[in-house]
Amino acid sequence: MERPNAWKDYTPEQLDELHYLCEGYKAFISDNKTERECCAAAVTMAREAGYVSLEERRASGEALKPGDKVYAVNRGKSLILLHLGTEPLEDGVNILGAHIDSPRLDVKQDPVDEKNELVTLDTHYYGGIKKYQWVTMPLAIHGVVAKKDGTVVSVAIGEDEADPVFCVTDLLPHLGGKQMAKKASEVIEGEMLDVLVGNRPIVVDADATDAEKDEDAEKSPVKAGVLALLREQLGIEEEDLLSAELEVVPAGAARDLGLDRSMILGYGQDDRSCAYTSLVAQLDCEAPARTAVCLLVDKEEIGSVGATGMTSRFFEDTMAEVLELAGETGALALRRCLARSNMLSSDVSAGFDPTFASVFEPKNSCYLGHGLTFNKYTGSRGKSGSNDADAEYVATIRRVMDEGGVHFQTAELGRVDEGGGGTIAYILATYGMNVIDCGVPVLSMHAPWEATSKADVYEAYRGYCAFLRLA
Repeated sequence: MERPNAWKDYTPEQLDELHYLCEGYKAFISDNKTERECCAAAVTMAREAGYVSLEERRASGEALKPGDKVYAVNRGKSLILLHLGTEPLEDGVNILGAHIDSPRLDVKQDPVDEKNELVTLDTHYYGGIKKYQWVTMPLAIHGVVAKKDGTVVSVAIGEDEADPVFCVTDLLPHLGGKQMAKKASEVIEGEMLDVLVGNRPIVVDADATDAEKDEDAEKSPVKAGVLALLREQLGIEEEDLLSAELEVVPAGAARDLGLDRSMILGYGQDDRSCAYTSLVAQLDCEAPARTAVCLLVDKEEIGSVGATGMTSRFFEDTMAEVLELAGETGALALRRCLARSNMLSSDVSAGFDPTFASVFEPKNSCYLGHGLTFNKYTGSRGKSGSNDADAEYVATIRRVMDEGGVHFQTAELGRVDEGGGGTIAYILATYGMNVIDCGVPVLSMHAPWEATSKADVYEAYRGYCAFLRLA
């Protein structure tokens, strides 16, 4: 059951639409490299599309009615958007759910260190990465520093051409014989992922009195220089780093990949290729029968835990608020709504890579350019940790995609017993709703730079539009 290459079927009008969508997508993932940035950008796009915050609507005392568009934000890191349909909420809603966090290096709370006149920031890697991939490349620092007086300083250094960049160093091959004999998982260890940020010492005045001399500057003059820059340029002290969230990510914008410009190379495409297309599909949805919902969440890469992950009560509590404002009150109405809902757990899948063909089962793999990918199940070791959608729901999805004229394919995440992975699907399935994993095929998943096909990004958008309209 080979699925055709989507590129072969496009009309000139569809190619124009594909180009427009992918240019917007490239800009989005280039400008927004953290979950906070993605959430803020999504709110801006939503408000421009006529959405209002649920808090504003609740404060107004006005009931929700079909056609209304509302959103709610959780700690600036996760977001839910709802476009109310004409059918009762109790009959269920159609949900697009994706995550907006990506693998990266997180700066530790006490990070600044000087050794041999080189200053580094200590980091702790976030999510599943191959640590050796993060050395010797230009890196940027994004995030926030929260001060005791309540102010929050936003940080984004390394993206502008005038900015400095940062890096993790590696050993030269001339001295790397023992290093090269190690397993790939040991070549670079977690505590070696120190980000180089400075080398210029502060010059201490030899004629200064003892009272005027800075003992720390004399002991660690390069560190003192770096801290002075943080103080002058950002208004933060070293102690403020205790309450900071600073993420180290690849510096630079997403780019067209290939002579034919058919692909995209960029950071964070897992899972922002699905998050952006879900968001745009939600914003483009017009007059839905069933309420359309887009859910963008944090912490998927570390198990969906915490107050901003999918296992938090944010989704359930927000849905309860919406039902209450829509006049469908009571715990039973909420339970019925959730149990009767349909969801696409929009997350990327591993695209077939002929360089590493041995870990794939070709007949049950997804291929770049062949469209939106559906994974009936993910998991590992006998589908452990998987949702495993039922046959009836898969049939419904097939109908929706065919009626929408969407190019789609089905896949597993590699050969049986080669590994596996998971998404947020199993968490939503606990409510009893229909859930299936689907998303964009990706090459080099979880690497600093990941590759996707523009056709698959476009088909994801088209598939999500069809789902909100027809499921």
